Amino acid sequence: MFLVGLTGGIASGKSTVVAILQELGCAVIDADMIARQVVQPCFRAHQRIVHSFGPEILLDSGEINREALGSIIFSQPEKRRLLNSITHPEIQKEMLKQILKYFLLGHRYVILDIPLLFETNTLTKFMKHTVLVYCDPQSQLSRLMRRNGLTQAEAEARIAAQLPLDQKVKLANHIIDNSGDAEATRRQVLKLHAALEDSLDFLWVRLLAVAATAGVGSLVYLLLRQLVS
Repeated sequence: MFLVGLTGGIASGKSTVVAILQELGCAVIDADMIARQVVQPCFRAHQRIVHSFGPEILLDSGEINREALGSIIFSQPEKRRLLNSITHPEIQKEMLKQILKYFLLGHRYVILDIPLLFETNTLTKFMKHTVLVYCDPQSQLSRLMRRNGLTQAEAEARIAAQLPLDQKVKLANHIIDNSGDAEATRRQVLKLHAALEDSLDFLWVRLLAVAATAGVGSLVYLLLRQLVS
């Protein structure tokens, strides 16, 4: 089994690509979903975040107010680094658990949906392939403003907090250009899916399995001959 890192930029359309891949039956691990899970009150990261950022970031339910915390980390890079140092180790532990689950289920590869794959740069060495969901800067800005109800200045600040898509293009093995219509994006995802399915990256595993099977078969044959004789 090999790993495929999927990333993009804020409002670049990564969720659309993930939905198509899931329709195709791909195993996808969502780092954002895990990130929301590990900051729930029952997890250790929750306690450390409250200690570091104060109780004012909490909702009445005791859960973390993501909007309040987001406004802090997007305007203060040092606070963003602090939050990442708390959450990233917990996220990676949970991702490893899910990777092992898919390995045991026999999947050829697992897609790791990681928004900040290139920014953190700690997991890229484990990826056999990296995929970037790209869109042109103007589309990204207008989509973010419309989706989140932000002013242009607010949207630009959030985009600036990430590595520019034009730089990520240079780091990725595969590009899905989501600047056009939905059908154009779908065609690109289908092409990527076919390439991953046909990949020889897992061939050595199959060869080892065949060799092991052949070895066991030979051993059984020799034992049977000894018993018969």
